[in-house]
Amino acid sequence: MGSAVFLAMAPGVVAGLVPWLITGWRAGSPYPLPLRAAGAVLIAAGGVVLVGAFGRFVIEGAGTPSPTAPTQQLVIGGLYRYVRNPMYLAVLATIAGQALLLSRPVLLIYAVAVGAVFWSFVRWYEQPALARRYGAQYEAYRREVPGWWPRLPRRAKPE
Repeated sequence: MGSAVFLAMAPGVVAGLVPWLITGWRAGSPYPLPLRAAGAVLIAAGGVVLVGAFGRFVIEGAGTPSPTAPTQQLVIGGLYRYVRNPMYLAVLATIAGQALLLSRPVLLIYAVAVGAVFWSFVRWYEQPALARRYGAQYEAYRREVPGWWPRLPRRAKPE
């Protein structure tokens, strides 16, 4: 329940309410169809990744993504094997997708601002908090998995 509330409050506001306040969901001069289609794909992918990451916090972490009700276990499965911040990336993909679908460049500017806030939060609050909470386990995870640019899955070596 806490994860559902946090999903509605944090990403819902950042990727839903604020873009609506900025644009009223009114489209600008239409971008070419392939760009608008790419926007729809980014929105859908962002939503799937976001919901999956939230679920991973409940199932694997026995907690929520909210700093007020953190996980009991470090979440390192699913997409977290490839990138440490899939939720933030999903929100940014959703906003960028809205910018393309609605043909509204102002949302790209908003996405850059949100990205800067996310990066600052991760750098100055989240990483130190996770290091304190999970110690060597988090430090090993941090060395192995990139924060913002997903690592491609490793291929098994042929025998």
